[in-house]
Amino acid sequence: MWVHRLGTRQQRGADEGAAVVEFVVLAVVVMVPLVYVVLVILQVHAGTYAVVTAAREAGRAYVSSDNTTAGSARARAAAKVALADQGFAEPQLRVRCTDGPCLAPGSRVQIQVATSIAIPLTPYGDGRWSIPVSAGHEVAVDTYRRS
Repeated sequence: MWVHRLGTRQQRGADEGAAVVEFVVLAVVVMVPLVYVVLVILQVHAGTYAVVTAAREAGRAYVSSDNTTAGSARARAAAKVALADQGFAEPQLRVRCTDGPCLAPGSRVQIQVATSIAIPLTPYGDGRWSIPVSAGHEVAVDTYRRS
């Protein structure tokens, strides 16, 4: 087909419009993996934030309780709420007392919280494709606490 432009005759090439197709294909090839990587990074960031918050809140809940049984239950509940707030599963919680017996004035309590972050858009929802994250927090029992 012949087209007149400014008094001259030009023939349209066979690859007219190919630049748009090339741009779309290249954008899909580059952008889809890039968006997926960003999604995974955001999920890992949310998971690490959740376990750090869970460890801190579990430590606070433990040292403010009256006995170790209630402290363990309160710490587990606090960690569970902190992880659920970010959409993550049940935490693995470990409590360790140093510098004396648990909940004794002046002693320290170490809390470890761990969970697994499922990688988004992967097959098998059974945790095969997951990233383990954990965090620790150490809390001092109040020196003026009633024994």
